[in-house]
Amino acid sequence: MESSSISKIDLHEFVESLIKGLESKDLYTSGHSERVAHLAEKIATKMKLNTKEIFKIHIAGHLHDIGKIGIRDSVLKKKGRLTDNEYEEIKKHSMIGHDILNKISNFKEIAQIVKYHHERYDGKGYPEGLKGDEIPLESKIIGVVDAFDAMTSPRHYRRPVTILEAIEEINKNSGSQFDPEISQIINRIYHDNYEFLEEIVKSAYKNNNYIELICE
Repeated sequence: MESSSISKIDLHEFVESLIKGLESKDLYTSGHSERVAHLAEKIATKMKLNTKEIFKIHIAGHLHDIGKIGIRDSVLKKKGRLTDNEYEEIKKHSMIGHDILNKISNFKEIAQIVKYHHERYDGKGYPEGLKGDEIPLESKIIGVVDAFDAMTSPRHYRRPVTILEAIEEINKNSGSQFDPEISQIINRIYHDNYEFLEEIVKSAYKNNNYIELICE
């Protein structure tokens, strides 16, 4: 991603406009992308990635679910668990997101991160079944953070879990769903900077949409 040809301010404004379009379609996405971006950036910083890589991960965090724009409202807004066919449709969002971003100048690398953020460390993810180091590091970071936020945020069909329960679930799936190194980093944040995770999770509750989600 060539950040030299476009200012970070302009880029953030462009990203925000894309996210607003998705948020108008999907209530849950409101706030989710921002939380993913901030925690993914924290993990990337802890891993001592360079400034360019951290910037890419932050932007990819904001845009990882942009492909949901292409998913039917009846599936995206369904109250309750998805059928197998509906889940297969939802899974298309990573490729749709890739295709959207890949057409935009300066977003080729972001498109790749978005494409692979649902791959699994053991090769059982999608869309291509990549495993281990075949998966871009940035995508693996987004994958862990996306799962953490999904577990600790309210959904139509279940209450959120605690931060500790989410960390325990990540640990249980370390080496299968998640990259062990990234799992260790989020554990380190839990032990050394718990307040940061607490603020991330609290922001989901501060969102006015939380009331709508649990009352609908």
